[in-house]
Amino acid sequence: MNKLLVSLVLSLGVAGSAHALQGDAAAGEGKVAICTACHGADGNSMMPNWPKLAGQGERYLLKQLMDIKSGARVVPEMTGMLDNLNEQDLADIAAHYSSQTLVGGVADPELVERGEAIYRGGNLKTGLPACTGCHSPTGQGNDPAGYPQLAGQHADYTAKQLTDFREGNRTNDGDAMVMRTIAERLSNKDIQAVSQYIQGLRSGADL
Repeated sequence: MNKLLVSLVLSLGVAGSAHALQGDAAAGEGKVAICTACHGADGNSMMPNWPKLAGQGERYLLKQLMDIKSGARVVPEMTGMLDNLNEQDLADIAAHYSSQTLVGGVADPELVERGEAIYRGGNLKTGLPACTGCHSPTGQGNDPAGYPQLAGQHADYTAKQLTDFREGNRTNDGDAMVMRTIAERLSNKDIQAVSQYIQGLRSGADL
């Protein structure tokens, strides 16, 4: 548990040293045509397998876009889609989506109790830390540190990311491997429950 907490602290330093670039939300609005089919013009994807980008932290969005473009994060469906965009374009797109308003979801009531217990309390037996430490009690994340907003995200998408971290299919969480280490402590049922709870999270309320 102490080792994991040290990794979390170290990752803050890694995230804090990430490349900083000023984005222009107004300019970004004119650059998202390529994104709208999957993510929507306002970042509220209608498909559960595509992430909602609206209201997401600008720093986190930019890192993901840059990682996808460089190949550090493999998203087959996005192969080549960012090739003609430079860093400023990506920064502007991140700023645009970050400025949009998220439309939240609803959690499966049968999974809320288990999901809330994991999100807010972790699991002492397995050394799993609470999600609140990095993503906040309301799921708003920590943009200066580069930790993403989770509240309202599609459960299907969140479950896939947690599974990919656990199985080693997603590795762009940095050298400290924070999310991979955390996901290793989650069963399939844990992942489904916490993903549903996250889908229903609202700022200042659980559901």
